[in-house]
Amino acid sequence: MKILKIALKQTLPLLLLTPLIGAFNPAMAKSDMQIMGDVQRARELTRKGVDHSEHMNEDESQKFRGVYYGYLPCDHCAGIKMTLSLKNKKNYLLVTQYAQSSNREFFEKGKYDWNDKSSTLTLTARKGSKVRILHIKDEGTLIVLSPEGKPMIGNQKEYTLLRNDKKKSRELHIH
Repeated sequence: MKILKIALKQTLPLLLLTPLIGAFNPAMAKSDMQIMGDVQRARELTRKGVDHSEHMNEDESQKFRGVYYGYLPCDHCAGIKMTLSLKNKKNYLLVTQYAQSSNREFFEKGKYDWNDKSSTLTLTARKGSKVRILHIKDEGTLIVLSPEGKPMIGNQKEYTLLRNDKKKSRELHIH
């Protein structure tokens, strides 16, 4: 019996430490470090934004995504500040704000359809099915049209929305 107790005392710590010894195995640690390195490299590539355009079959409207700004005339106020954000999956967000004492903003979400043949952008609101039509002047300029799709009365420059990232390059060419 004494021999059995002595043998258990010697082997028990060994049995308990065996799983820990396996965890500190340099070959295994190197493998884990390699895996973590691969994961880190993948994260960095994702953050940098890898160009997947050759793998995706995006429609032509995706190149016009962005934020468009304009200050439109108004009959009953000093003007209307309009911000149109064309997002992916043909979603849009339109924010309008009347230039008056109240700074209240109005939000409209919906889907857009970009038609190069007719040079129009059609916005269809989610709520109320309100439809807005804009003329595509170029990839950085949109002109707000009447609900019937006709030019607004007056100077068309007053109804223009300029894309944020294209606006600076146009201003450099104008001056």
